[in-house]
Amino acid sequence: MGDTLVVLGAAGIVIPAFARFRISPVIGFILVGLLVGPHGLGSLTDHYPWIRHVTITSPDAIQPFADFGIVLLLFTIGLELSFKRLFQMRKLVFGVGAAELGLSGLIIGIALWLMGQGWAGAMGLGLALALSSTALVLQMVGTSGPVGRPAFAMLLFEDLALVPIIFALGVLSPHAQDAGWDGLLRTLWIGVLTVGALLLAGRFLLPSLFAQAARTKSPELFLAVSLLTVILASLATTAAGLSPIVGALLAGLLIAETEYHGEVEVMTAPFKGLALGVFLLTVGMSLDFRVIGANWLPLAIAVIGVVLVKTVVTTGMLRLMGIRLGPAAETGLLMAAPSETTLIVLSAATAAGLIMPPTAAFWQIVTAIGLTITPILAKIGHDVARRIELRDDGDGGMPGETGEAPGTVIIGFGRVGHLVADMLKAHNRPFIAVEANIDAVTAARRDGYPVIFGDVARSELVDKLNLGRAEALVLTMDDPVLTVRLTRRVRSWVPDLTIVARARDTDHAAQLYRAGATEAVPETLESSLQLSEAVLVELGVAMGPVIASIHDKRATFRDRIREDAQLDREPRIGRLRRPDAAEEKPAG
Repeated sequence: MGDTLVVLGAAGIVIPAFARFRISPVIGFILVGLLVGPHGLGSLTDHYPWIRHVTITSPDAIQPFADFGIVLLLFTIGLELSFKRLFQMRKLVFGVGAAELGLSGLIIGIALWLMGQGWAGAMGLGLALALSSTALVLQMVGTSGPVGRPAFAMLLFEDLALVPIIFALGVLSPHAQDAGWDGLLRTLWIGVLTVGALLLAGRFLLPSLFAQAARTKSPELFLAVSLLTVILASLATTAAGLSPIVGALLAGLLIAETEYHGEVEVMTAPFKGLALGVFLLTVGMSLDFRVIGANWLPLAIAVIGVVLVKTVVTTGMLRLMGIRLGPAAETGLLMAAPSETTLIVLSAATAAGLIMPPTAAFWQIVTAIGLTITPILAKIGHDVARRIELRDDGDGGMPGETGEAPGTVIIGFGRVGHLVADMLKAHNRPFIAVEANIDAVTAARRDGYPVIFGDVARSELVDKLNLGRAEALVLTMDDPVLTVRLTRRVRSWVPDLTIVARARDTDHAAQLYRAGATEAVPETLESSLQLSEAVLVELGVAMGPVIASIHDKRATFRDRIREDAQLDREPRIGRLRRPDAAEEKPAG
């Protein structure tokens, strides 16, 4: 009961506290585990018995909950997948995933062999340390995007390879007989039959089972059916000699093919987060600062060596697959630390007699340290990717430096600028965008948009944009003063350039017209017109007359804003000069 209160208290305190300071809860759970574990406050219970109420007295008792958290995590990953997506990712999974695990394990294994470890034990340690943390990595980057997709593919292969690795270690054991190979083959064909049976059962039974649960309109029953599916699938694969996470992944895949996957994902999310927190607590409890302090140099060398090898190998493999250097480097650092499954392989290698218990204990500490620094490595990787993208921007040069006409120049690549770029791309019009937020630049470049990093508040940057050869300038920044100032400056030396600017309201639009904008689009006006259009269409008015009236109203407001800006006293600017402008009388 006391352990449960500590775990729930940690979850209730750690997640909000660390979220408040924008720090990953992963580090918080590990630190709490270190604090309340047997090497922290738990070591003082003999002198201060009351401390038992705020410490975990039996770390082994909560280990099953941690394992269940990993199972639920793989289940939710399966919910986000489909068999079609897996087929599309086969090159990443069985190509990059296999190459990354094999090459990293080989390099680490050779290094350990050169340091005196037996060759079988060295290969076992190499494969163990080459594994990366599914629980932490996917929690941080998901399963999609330029970093999440390749990371998930490699982690998926590692999870599938876990059982063969463990059996291979048993075969290499000095005590193993020929039965070791027989056992491996028996497990493989039993596993294939089990997976096939699960696929068939899930295909035909799950839709009707969840349909019955949905008809009861009982969330409790629906949740019970979801958890029962995960548990039965995990028990089936475990009985066949496979890992329970394989069964959990299969259960998620099968439910993902039904129409109930969204509801199941929402219902199981809180359980996954809590169980994952318990796992991280156990990682923290395995750390002993006294042992780390006594062996800090070899531990530091081991951690740095593993991180470097895995970073270089993973980045290199992804580069060979054509992935950009920024995302490849970020993925490499993200997956550089050992994994929770490393501890499983270490236990198997020790049981097989390939490594000695003291050696296993040393690498268990290295693994725990690696799991602890994974969020730090992720942050470093993100920063490295940003710097690489910045360098690539610099290498590519500004439009003015390359001599090429930039087409349309979009300044500001937020929500509005992104939409403008999409419309230009849809009509095959060339463009280039400038954005001062490096995170937005990095994300846009990953998606294939020609965006460069720069702050247009600096006049020297604007000078390099080659606006004299541009077709149009679109200003989408959410900075009214800078937008007016930039419009006035550009108009003064490029009098014929079409300048379309985003305005906050009609008063801001009038300022932009006075500064020389060809068109100023007030956000408040456009939202009102869109609302009017939606209401009229829903009321049954024909679309043609509605669109015509909206255009007329927009033109009326535009003329009124221009009159307020006293543009009728000046020659019309750009392409939108009205034919009757010369015939109007000056106001006043």
